Amino acid sequence: MAGLLLEVVSLVTSLATKSGKLNAVDEVSFKIDRGQSFGIVGESGSGKSVLSRTIIRVHAENRIVSTKGEIIFEGRNLLSLPEKEMRKIRGREIAMVFQNPMSSLNPVKKIGEQIVEVLIQKLGLSRTDSRYRAIELMNSMGIAESEKQLSNYPMNLSGGMRQRIAIAIAMAPEPKLLIADEPTTALDVTIQGQILNLLQEQTNKFNTAIILISHNLGVISRYTDRVAVMYSGQFVEESATAELMKNPMMPYTSALMRSVPDLTSPPHTKLRAIDGMPPSLLETPQGCRFQERCQGVRDKCFSEMPEIILNGGDHRYRCWYPLEN
Repeated sequence: MAGLLLEVVSLVTSLATKSGKLNAVDEVSFKIDRGQSFGIVGESGSGKSVLSRTIIRVHAENRIVSTKGEIIFEGRNLLSLPEKEMRKIRGREIAMVFQNPMSSLNPVKKIGEQIVEVLIQKLGLSRTDSRYRAIELMNSMGIAESEKQLSNYPMNLSGGMRQRIAIAIAMAPEPKLLIADEPTTALDVTIQGQILNLLQEQTNKFNTAIILISHNLGVISRYTDRVAVMYSGQFVEESATAELMKNPMMPYTSALMRSVPDLTSPPHTKLRAIDGMPPSLLETPQGCRFQERCQGVRDKCFSEMPEIILNGGDHRYRCWYPLEN
C-alpha cells in the first residue's frame, strides 16, 4: 500500500558535550513513503547516525539530548509520545540494524533465545511457535543448519553471520520501517554484497520502507530510490537517486562522487580526496558550511546561509551557486 509513512519536519538534535552544546542534526526535513528505500550519505561525523537514533529515540546514555521539530510516523509525533508508547513502536513498527551486530546482540544469550524473545514480546506468539518462526527466519536469511545455529552464542559466529541474525531479529515483527545504519562497514566486500541483497529482498518481501545510511555512494546508488546528502548536520541535497547521480547540484555531492575509486584507472592511481575537514559543530561558519572546502566559493557564501532551493520536480539543494551555473 502506497502513501506517506514518515515525515520529519525541521528536526534539530542538540548534544551537550564537555566543550559546549552542538546541533548534530540541524533543521532536517524529509518524507518517506511506504515501501520506499531512502538513502542518507555523507562523511563520518555528518550527523547520519544521530539522525537515525533520534527517529527511534535511542541515544548513548552519557549524552544529554534535546530535540525540536516533528517526527510524524503514521500521524503520530514520535517526539511527543511517552516512552511507554515508544516501546510499542520501537522494534515492532520501526526496527534498526546497527553497524556492529555485537552492539545489538546479547553476547551471553543464545541466538535462538534472542529471536524467540522478540517474537514473544512483539508478536505475542507462544514459545513453540516462536521457535518454528525463528527457524523459518534464519532459513530466509540464507543461514545453513538453522536449527543447530539456534544453540550458538554470537561469539561463535562470523561477522557476516551475526549481521544476518541481526537482520532476522529486526525483520521478525515485519516492521513498517527499517533503519540500517552502515550495516556492512565491518564486513569484507563479498559479504557486503550478500547482506545488502538480503536487506533488499527482505524489505521488498514485506513492503518495508528502509532508511539506508552509508558513506558509500556506490551502495546508495544501487540500493535506494531516493537519496539525501548530509553535511555538517544538514541535508545539502536530496532527489531521486538516479537524478542525483546524473545531475548533482551541490559541490559537496560532486566532490563525494569524484572521491569514489575508479576501477578503470591504472594501478597506483592516486585517490581523489576532498580537501580540508568539515567545520566543527561547536563553531559552524556564518554562511555555507562547505565554504572552506568548495572550489567555487564566492563572497556571498561566507556571509549568508543558503536556503534549500527546489530545482524543478523534487530535486532540492542548499547552494547559492549550483553546479549547473
